[in-house]
Amino acid sequence: MPAIDIYTQPGCPYCIRAVRLLKQKGVSFNEIDAPYGTPERAESISRSGGRTTVPQIFIDNTPIGGCDELMALERAGRLDGLLGRG
Repeated sequence: MPAIDIYTQPGCPYCIRAVRLLKQKGVSFNEIDAPYGTPERAESISRSGGRTTVPQIFIDNTPIGGCDELMALERAGRLDGLLGRG
């Protein structure tokens, strides 16, 4: 099973949606609380190549993007393969 990190912040509807999809997929993931101005948010920006929004999702240290990109992978039928489920 790949390592999955997702940087989120409280109250973010996109974060909630992405976390919900990962939970529905039944995969383990590390949710990192990363509100604006925190060291965790700076780490997220650095790891993602400069993306400043949340969520930021990484599968085996590969930046996937945010909620829209995660949902696009799901619609295209590619997410399960990345999650080691296909």
